[in-house]
Amino acid sequence: MVSVPSLNIFGPMKQNRTVLPFLLLSIGASLLSLCASAQKANWHNLDLQTDSVFGISTEKAYQQLLSHKKATTVLVAVIDGGVDTAHEDLKSVIWVNPKEKPNNGKDDDRNGYTDDLHGWNFIGGPKGDVNYDNLEMVRILRRDKPRFDTLTEATVPAADKAGWETYRKMDSEYNKSLENAKNTLRGIGGFAKVLDEVLAKMGKDSPTLADFQKFQPQGPGETHITKIVIGQLQKDPDFKKFKEEELGGALKHFQTQVDYQYNLSFDPRNIVGDDYNNDEDRNYGNTDVTGPNADHGTHVSGIIGAERDNTIGIKGVADHVRIMAVRVVPDGDERDKDVANGIRYAADNGAKVINMSFGKGYNWDKKVVDEAVKYAMSKDVLLVHAAGNDGKDLEKEANYPTRTYADGSGMADAWIEVGASGPDNDSTLVAPFSNYGKTKVDVFAPGEAIYSTTPGNHYANHDGTSMASPVVAGLAALIREYYPKLKAVQVKEIIMRSVVKPTYPVIVTVDGAPSKVLLSDISVSGGVVNAYQALQLAETYK
Repeated sequence: MVSVPSLNIFGPMKQNRTVLPFLLLSIGASLLSLCASAQKANWHNLDLQTDSVFGISTEKAYQQLLSHKKATTVLVAVIDGGVDTAHEDLKSVIWVNPKEKPNNGKDDDRNGYTDDLHGWNFIGGPKGDVNYDNLEMVRILRRDKPRFDTLTEATVPAADKAGWETYRKMDSEYNKSLENAKNTLRGIGGFAKVLDEVLAKMGKDSPTLADFQKFQPQGPGETHITKIVIGQLQKDPDFKKFKEEELGGALKHFQTQVDYQYNLSFDPRNIVGDDYNNDEDRNYGNTDVTGPNADHGTHVSGIIGAERDNTIGIKGVADHVRIMAVRVVPDGDERDKDVANGIRYAADNGAKVINMSFGKGYNWDKKVVDEAVKYAMSKDVLLVHAAGNDGKDLEKEANYPTRTYADGSGMADAWIEVGASGPDNDSTLVAPFSNYGKTKVDVFAPGEAIYSTTPGNHYANHDGTSMASPVVAGLAALIREYYPKLKAVQVKEIIMRSVVKPTYPVIVTVDGAPSKVLLSDISVSGGVVNAYQALQLAETYK
């Protein structure tokens, strides 16, 4: 699951990894840019009234409310795909386990995790790290195939009828999705081939907009592609970025889907080496909290707490945090056992806020995650979760994990579900990719064109509810920094009560068509979070 580069031609594909910006070229669709107009730097922390963008007023809060206040350090766990702990704008805020001596091969603090200096990696082991994994749907199909695949309407036992019907529905969805991925991969491959032929005719590897405007295409293929590239270069003149990052990224994305995510024969779990079917098995993994692809987790971490006063890079929402890196998310769907253990690890080691910018449409073992969430609640931890990037109503379709417990015992009180908003104070406020839900999504927060840290001391714009969630996690940490006596449920209440509520209708997709609704119709709070108002309200809780 992913984040989106701000040049978003394709729209979010998965929630917690890089959403690739390329349209379905395989069916000849035109390139549709959902790119937000150029935004002010740090827009998500700016103020609507003074800066004319729908940020959360973080800078205003620091200037007017916090300049003379003292803060305590708050530990925030980023449960994600990995974090670049050496990044120039993050290294000073990365958590260092005070009870662990580095690299001595001993479990000094006796927490079950040897040399866990900055956190823990639950999708690695002695053999290395998991990079790619299946979607959960694929893992469930692989598990259930021996039981259901040969049964028919006439032969399925009555006791297995419901399970068999679920299997058939999932199998049908799987086959359609796999075929779509293959077709799209062929389409994008064809696009890339024709583009290379155009470049050969031009005699240039890095042509400019003017070069494409002068080019005389031959045939409908060259005409179509030239038109697309001209449109892109008019928005961003960097052809190398378009070809290598956008087109190349799209090819890699769909190749990954075909080779790994939808591949029933692929199962990398032996790399971890745990007893996968044992929910009580918790002491597995390794120390590599960065992993093979830390783009998403590094971006999320920067939004929460990149150093504000070092005159480089960006400014995180919270100014006195430490980031604990907990790696559980591969390029594919996260596994429930790892998510549960990640939550427990964070709670046991002092995290007071947990950010979870991941999600999936199916669950393998919701009970084990629910029990971990209950455990975190008992430790006064606030969990913040991204609502997902499918543009769907969560009242109708789930995005796991969810705060409602499967055993009917209620729901997690200290849990905030976050949708994504954009910079403009108008009907386009809700990001077009964001999930929503009148009782399922609590608040909205900036999630379009968010500029933050990426591995190797780099920075980039990404879009997604994956970016909106850490905005709220950062706000929660900020409140707990300056008002440390507040409980997790009180912090949630403050965030919910202090939102800015637009009175105009916003556009979302309902049953496949654009529809105008009030924000109060698609979220619990009916608003966008606001740091200034939240801190003002927190002051009254003393």
